[in-house]
Amino acid sequence: MSMWDPWRGCRKYSEGCKYCYIHKGDKKRGVDTNKIVKTNKFYAPVERTENGSYKIPSHKKVYLCFSSDFFIEEADSWRSECWDMIKERSDLNFVSLTKRIDRFDKCIPKDWGDGYSNVTIGCTIENQKNANYRLSIFSKLPIKNKNIICQPLIERISIRRYLEGVELVIVGGESDKNARLLNYNWVLDIQRECIAKGVSFQFRQTGTHFIKDNMKYTISVKEQYKQARKANISYQA
Repeated sequence: MSMWDPWRGCRKYSEGCKYCYIHKGDKKRGVDTNKIVKTNKFYAPVERTENGSYKIPSHKKVYLCFSSDFFIEEADSWRSECWDMIKERSDLNFVSLTKRIDRFDKCIPKDWGDGYSNVTIGCTIENQKNANYRLSIFSKLPIKNKNIICQPLIERISIRRYLEGVELVIVGGESDKNARLLNYNWVLDIQRECIAKGVSFQFRQTGTHFIKDNMKYTISVKEQYKQARKANISYQA
């Protein structure tokens, strides 16, 4: 696994951004997250060693723009170079998550066609309103590898009608002392919908405030992933 952040910085976009970890971390360091800037890792996928081989070896999964949004407006003039690198590195699998799926058509390269085989797009949602809006767009887009990311999930939702063509659904809670709670029943609802449609499902993290069997728990960050795994409800289609 590798991380590639060609730019960093992001603007809060919807309800799920309220306690964004990027904004919180930047505030501690005195960095203005709303300023989107290129990083010195912009050309990371095509950087080579002294012997001419790529620094990122073949068959790696590369998480793209996890400190920003790949489709953010401020990066429109930089994105075409990134697509060129993604095309060159067809031996890597690039994974990008976005809340700005409504900008997708404006941001893809001319030769996108029905999608690049080495690109996975994850559409991020947090409530039913944004699920209905974003996933209704997402479901119609020409993308070969589609994921849905319900994280942070802040209310009970249904996504059954949007699961056609989706490979994986990830669900998780919110991490913050003031985080909105995650109810385990909401997680199970989505899991059942995924199983019924033959879509892989992963319970990623409980979040800080978690309700299960009518009991409320406060869970530390390092335990949130462990507790989600212990639930043993992930499903591989």
